Amino acid sequence: MNEINIAPLSEWGLKPDRPLLISGPCSAETEEQVMETARQLKGTPTQIFRAGVWKPRTRPNTFEGIGVEALKWLRRVKEETGFLTTTEVANAQHTYEALKYGVDILWIGARTTVNPFTVQEIANALEGVDIPVMVKNPINPDVELWCGAFERLSKVGISRLAAIHRGFSSYGETRYRNAPNWQLAIELKRRQPNLPMFCDPSHIAGRADLLQEISQKAMDLNFEGLMIESHINPKEAWSDAKQQITPKEVEALVRNLTLRRMDPGNNGFLNQLEDLRLEIDRLDDELMNILDSRMKVVEKIGMCKKENNVTILQSGRWDKVLAQSTAAAKAKGLSEEFTMKVFSAIHQESINKQTKIMNE
Repeated sequence: MNEINIAPLSEWGLKPDRPLLISGPCSAETEEQVMETARQLKGTPTQIFRAGVWKPRTRPNTFEGIGVEALKWLRRVKEETGFLTTTEVANAQHTYEALKYGVDILWIGARTTVNPFTVQEIANALEGVDIPVMVKNPINPDVELWCGAFERLSKVGISRLAAIHRGFSSYGETRYRNAPNWQLAIELKRRQPNLPMFCDPSHIAGRADLLQEISQKAMDLNFEGLMIESHINPKEAWSDAKQQITPKEVEALVRNLTLRRMDPGNNGFLNQLEDLRLEIDRLDDELMNILDSRMKVVEKIGMCKKENNVTILQSGRWDKVLAQSTAAAKAKGLSEEFTMKVFSAIHQESINKQTKIMNE
């Protein structure tokens, strides 16, 4: 990721509290619903009020948002409660309308981040405008697309930027609505350490009972804030009812979070941590040596198959390796998901090496 200029959250007009809380309904449904949600959130740690005005839905003929009329309600929220306001913009026209009605912060959603053409159109619409912009990860697990969105916004002069980790689409049934893939958010933070990172537990979870767990994980990873959907009557919500909670439940969730320090200022702790990290480094070296030795055996197997005109892929053997590995991993307390990922990567590298030998 190209180096970009990123302003701290203190320049957003916010208190430096952690977690910095963004909350409000998935969708602005009625003026009464928006205003009452904002009033009830006023007694919580919320600093930014969110509401979807335009809703990018998977299927047509579902509720796709109120549109421009709801921007007037957000302006009233700011006037009556003092909250900063934010909404999602999915194209240049949305951006112009949101700016016209005084929305304080914009966010680009996951379905938009995935399209560089649309992100560029939004960036062009913001050229010369001093406004904070948050960018959700693309729906597919692609850090480069996520980085590209920030680079496009930075090029037109936007420096008050933040990332929102809302999880990634995955095939098949999973525990979450969107797989967290925390390592991708961590990788973005590694590339751009000054970029504020928010977590959207609502979209990762897809259900209210997982919000606390996901929020705590985000805090343990030192995310700056949370975006949590709240509604005065979640069961009656016009969109994403299962993942919304009441303002009172938002307050309880934040109150029950355990906030940990980056550095306890304890020399004993730091010395112990350094010793453990050195042990990790030693084990990593051993692991690389083992993998190197394994791949040398793989190359010998490739030569043997080539000499005997045998296909590379032997499905029965791969099934046996997986079964043995997952059983051994389970006995050692390692998750099946982790084991599958590791051995699938090793298997793919083995196939690549044998393919190269076959083609030489």
